[in-house]
Amino acid sequence: MLALEFAGEILVIDAGLMLPEEEMLGIDCVIPDISFLLEKKDKVLGIVLTHGHEDHIGALPYILRDLAVPVYGTPLTIGLVRSKLLEAGYSKKEMDLKEVKAGESIRIGAYTVEFIRVSHSIPDAVALGLHTDVGTIVYTGDFKFDQTPVDGERTDFHRLAKLGEQGVLLLLSESTNAERPGYTGSEREIGTIFRRLFSQAKGRLLVAISAFNLYQVQQVLEQAQEKGRKIVLVGKELINAVNTATRLGYFKIPSGLLVEWEKMLDLPEEKQVILASGSRGDPFSILAPAALGGERNFDILPGDTVVIASGSGNLSGREATRIIDRLFLEGAQVIYQGTAGIGASGHAAQEELKMMLNLVRPRFFVPMHGEYRQLIHHSALAREVGIPASRNFILENGTVLELEANKARIAGKVTAGKVLVDGLGVGDVGKVVLRDRQQLSQDGILIAVITMAKDRGEVVAGPDLISRGFVYVRESESLMEEAREQVRQVLEKCEENRVTEWSAIKNRVRESLGRFLFEKTRRRPMILPIIMEI
Repeated sequence: MLALEFAGEILVIDAGLMLPEEEMLGIDCVIPDISFLLEKKDKVLGIVLTHGHEDHIGALPYILRDLAVPVYGTPLTIGLVRSKLLEAGYSKKEMDLKEVKAGESIRIGAYTVEFIRVSHSIPDAVALGLHTDVGTIVYTGDFKFDQTPVDGERTDFHRLAKLGEQGVLLLLSESTNAERPGYTGSEREIGTIFRRLFSQAKGRLLVAISAFNLYQVQQVLEQAQEKGRKIVLVGKELINAVNTATRLGYFKIPSGLLVEWEKMLDLPEEKQVILASGSRGDPFSILAPAALGGERNFDILPGDTVVIASGSGNLSGREATRIIDRLFLEGAQVIYQGTAGIGASGHAAQEELKMMLNLVRPRFFVPMHGEYRQLIHHSALAREVGIPASRNFILENGTVLELEANKARIAGKVTAGKVLVDGLGVGDVGKVVLRDRQQLSQDGILIAVITMAKDRGEVVAGPDLISRGFVYVRESESLMEEAREQVRQVLEKCEENRVTEWSAIKNRVRESLGRFLFEKTRRRPMILPIIMEI
């Protein structure tokens, strides 16, 4: 998410989410902290979107409740947003969605916003030309220079070069592939790979794909039609994306190509294609239950060909490897990144990033949308093409860059950061809760239940110890008896010293039991004393 402020008016660019990091146990997704925008909500004119991927539109259902402003985007992007908002419970009256076609310009307050077509892994992606009285800012969004795009819609070199001739004050350019030398391959290349795999597969085909890589989805549909196979779609996001793209005319799906599960099961295996995507469009999240157990959408059968057409998303390399290994053990042939050229990127590599810099020729440059190391690499590329370090800024979350016609400077910071989403809770899980979850996942919990007389304050029963995820009680009876004795001694000392406050008693039990268990087991379970009064 990027916010521009000019003449007292704020324009927001993109509003995406990210998948949780490995240590964020139980978290569904992470969205930006919009505290700064809420403080100035009367000045916010709207949100302008570059394309329809989750990391650019996924936060909208969460933030539009508090920041009810118009949302601008190309027809497919707005179609995907509309579907997402309806699913989140918004009524049509609550949506202020405005379509703008690539190549068009609109006036939003003090800004003239130009939508410039770029190639990416989804149709209708654009860069933005933001024209103000101070100068022009170009925001690339996600892009690459694909010379043979699936839909024939190339990045608009001419317009980018024209802006460069007219003068660009600032370029904000994506950095995802700033470490990758050369050029990114065309989306059409994966179509050739699909053609070969569809010809070679003898049994059922399962293609795990990113729900929002619609060019890959389109080429799977084409190959299935050509080879006489039928497709069943698995995954809510995938079904919504395909329905939206079809309704808006981006896909033309032959009648009868898509079938329901019941009809698919009646077909011979060599006629079946399962096209699947999981939570947040992640292909691996749909494969994990099928490979590792749990609630499944489908089973892996011996003789299946499993094609993993995208990266591992939210999974660590170890987890992805484990899933792939299990698929092989189930008897499937598995095609994944690195084995067949699978996984064309939608992001510009180094030579394309340098080409963008040379086309736009900005006075100032900010690398965007990448890990910090990628921003560093992109900044170095900018220096290679002639933008000195003094005009080349790497910004952290919340950093304010102040621009004038001939100078730029860092002008402080605003509130920014991550808001964690867990189920229906937005922002109610913080570091303390995550630390508790981490402790529970590593060493479990031990509950000490103590029953005390209300009138006398004496212990009348217990302590009873309940272990979950710490030790198996039947095999650790001596340890548990020693732990009970430890608690009894604490309670006796409390009685001798006339300690009657429950909180003080609980703290002493927790501290003493924690030291004892660490000495005996070198583990630190969460200890939860519970006092019951009768």
